[in-house]
Amino acid sequence: MTPREAIALQRELSACVVRADRIGTVRHVCGIDVGFEQDGEITRAAAVVLAFPGLELVEHAIARRRTSFPYVPGLLSFREIPAVLEALGQLKIRPDLLLCDGQGIAHPRRCGLASHTGLAAGLPSIGVAKTRLVGEHRAPPERRGAWAPLVDAGETIGAVLRTRAGVKPVYVSIGHRVSLPTAIEYVMACCTRYRLPETTRRAHHLASAK
Repeated sequence: MTPREAIALQRELSACVVRADRIGTVRHVCGIDVGFEQDGEITRAAAVVLAFPGLELVEHAIARRRTSFPYVPGLLSFREIPAVLEALGQLKIRPDLLLCDGQGIAHPRRCGLASHTGLAAGLPSIGVAKTRLVGEHRAPPERRGAWAPLVDAGETIGAVLRTRAGVKPVYVSIGHRVSLPTAIEYVMACCTRYRLPETTRRAHHLASAK
């Protein structure tokens, strides 16, 4: 697939994203993160399943695949998703909710990694990104759980969420089959002593470990 074809597909996929709650009882949450080996030649994806709400580790999987798509800003999901789907496919427990280290609809074409993965896997998903890709916002209040809307072209595309008092916020957005208020609730429920949710922290450790 060329970058031009990928952009066209993103636009098609964005129309399929469900921005309302279509989620059942959540007993297992899954964190997804991606790293690279051999100067980007190998994509390494980690999927970590935690019990909810206790957040105990239940299962994890790692997939390595030769990277088949170039690094193009705004198209990172096409570079990462083959390994992500392979890691998810290795899991014996099918998670009820995905939390992805990346954007959902907080994306120029409203289809980042969390939305792409949710659609491809047929699972509710949330984007929890460390940095902003698109949109403008005011600073959220300093208290834990406070948030401010992330707005692009007059549309609220996410929440700038303070998961801990006095630390940088994270950027939460709808992935698929989860409303923004529900996404915020689950991200906060998965955050303990740290800025990032436990799903992201554990998946990042596996995806980036040497």
